[in-house]
Amino acid sequence: MVLYFKARPDAGDYTIYMGADKNENEELIKYGLPEDVWFHVDKVSSAHVYLRLKKGETIDTISEGLLEDCAQLVKAHSIQGNKMNNVEVVYTPWSNLKKSPSMDVGQVGFHNPRMVRVLTVEKRVNEIINRLNKTRVERRPDLKGSYKEASNAAEKAERKMQLKEKVSVNVCISSWSYLPVCMQNFVMSLTARAMASNECLQKRKEEIERLEKEKWAEIRSYKGLMVAEKMTSNRQIASAGRSMQEMEDEFV
Repeated sequence: MVLYFKARPDAGDYTIYMGADKNENEELIKYGLPEDVWFHVDKVSSAHVYLRLKKGETIDTISEGLLEDCAQLVKAHSIQGNKMNNVEVVYTPWSNLKKSPSMDVGQVGFHNPRMVRVLTVEKRVNEIINRLNKTRVERRPDLKGSYKEASNAAEKAERKMQLKEKVSVNVCISSWSYLPVCMQNFVMSLTARAMASNECLQKRKEEIERLEKEKWAEIRSYKGLMVAEKMTSNRQIASAGRSMQEMEDEFV
């Protein structure tokens, strides 16, 4: 059973959902979608709450009102967290969740702790919880089927893009013979420079990847599960003037 909620009207048409128990949480972890954002109360047991974003949106574009709805809901569904004030809630893209066979049911880690956000919920707001509960709907969705459908759609889009690029290359090749010799030489010179530049970039990328692998060795040994000092708060991000995309680019 999956529980669905509607976010506040002024935030837009967004769906918030959570598993009814820890076993369904496992299914949600396994069959999430790239648009999903995962919420959990930090350091204590709680429900796994998800927010489904629209295409092209990221966790950096989530409105404060929408974040508050998700944070209040996950706090309310934590036995300990619901009784606490100034509780911290962590959230991250579903794709950043890491699960291994050695982990307990409901336990997750993160591929990249720098992609984890932290917000503080001062206290429970009954008005928000009551509003969300009025929109609550229980369903038994085909999570595996939805995941497969989304994966097939992504693969189809990728094949379409590859075909488009192939056609573009063929058109360029067929037009090559019509270029003057001097223009061909100029293009070949630019191509050679680009290839040399790409080779340097590739070497630099390999070196960065090597350093990153060493840096995240501890994470792969699962010693870095939900450690507060490795997470990034919204305030820290804002003060640094860095976007989610910049952090992802840095990680890659």
